[in-house]
Amino acid sequence: MLLALDVAILLPPGVSKRAIELSAALPVTDSKGLRLDDVRLPHITLTQQFVPADGIDEVLEKVSATITNYDTLHLDVTGPGRGQNSVWMSISPSPDLVELHRELMDVLRPFERPDGTSQAFVDGDARPGDVAWVAGFRRTSSYAAFRPHITLGHSTTLPSVAPLAFEASTIAACQLGRFCACRRVLRRWEL
Repeated sequence: MLLALDVAILLPPGVSKRAIELSAALPVTDSKGLRLDDVRLPHITLTQQFVPADGIDEVLEKVSATITNYDTLHLDVTGPGRGQNSVWMSISPSPDLVELHRELMDVLRPFERPDGTSQAFVDGDARPGDVAWVAGFRRTSSYAAFRPHITLGHSTTLPSVAPLAFEASTIAACQLGRFCACRRVLRRWEL
């Protein structure tokens, strides 16, 4: 069995609250069911991939060993952003953030499996697009294509997102749920 894994930065309470408020303010008609809350955690993805469930302890040890080289991250929300259907809070790609992403992608590569299914997600609840996103993360969203952000939900219009500087110190390994939301925290670390 495989797990849909996201190694992510969990946000400090004030930033998390703001992301949840912005998500709740998105038009219901555009939402497709994605709303951030205490179950669908606001986060900044560092890596996503399918990994063997029976090897998760080794995966988590690799994450733990990698993040010991990092201190609290100084991050900046620069404004709103969008993908195909999603809107987000854009995060400036600081050198430390980009390096942490790169190191985690490198160290977790041996565990990555391309053949994940919806069963790898919490409660087996994933759309075909969620499965494709995780399977293609290395190819389409990492290294030079890494665009750090906090997904808010779906909307045809950009939300009003004010610039904001903050410090983040919590890294978590999460099993993903529908919409590639961080749903189940498997382990968390403090920088």
